[in-house]
Amino acid sequence: MEKLNDYSGEFLPDLKFTDFSLNTCADLLSLFAKLYLAVDGFWYLAVKKKVGNEVALACDIEVLKRVATYEMEKVTELLNIKGSDVTSVMKAMQTTPWFRNTEHKIEIKSQNTAVLTINNCATLRALEKEGEGRENEICKIVEPIVFKRYAAFFNPDIEVRCLKSPPRKSSEEICCVWEFSVEK
Repeated sequence: MEKLNDYSGEFLPDLKFTDFSLNTCADLLSLFAKLYLAVDGFWYLAVKKKVGNEVALACDIEVLKRVATYEMEKVTELLNIKGSDVTSVMKAMQTTPWFRNTEHKIEIKSQNTAVLTINNCATLRALEKEGEGRENEICKIVEPIVFKRYAAFFNPDIEVRCLKSPPRKSSEEICCVWEFSVEK
């Protein structure tokens, strides 16, 4: 069978992702990453509406800590990412659904030091559009916890330091900058 570029044709009772073209699979992965992010946002907003932002934030942190470890377990196993250095962390982070929703640059300074620059972040754009200032909580409280959890999966001695975070004066500014490092 010829690889599918879409699913506009007949129903295929035994459809598999491998039936789609490489480009269509890549588009599906991008869509799934956006849907993953949307579920997180919808979940947070529903909890916030029911019981308030303080509880929603606490629940978000608890859930994302668990998700971060789960993601690292699954990603590293599937992609055979091994190691206890910062480069291993960056390799695994590159493949997480949230990360696929960013425009970013990773500068590997050494095996034990990297700088992650997020130039465009869907989460930050949504928070800025909302206008409630929640980017201070999400970017300054939640993200450091999640990034540290990713790093600790590989090596608990990896430090995560925020070099720049919101608020921004303009949407043209860099969203955030993070340094991951471990002292030998």
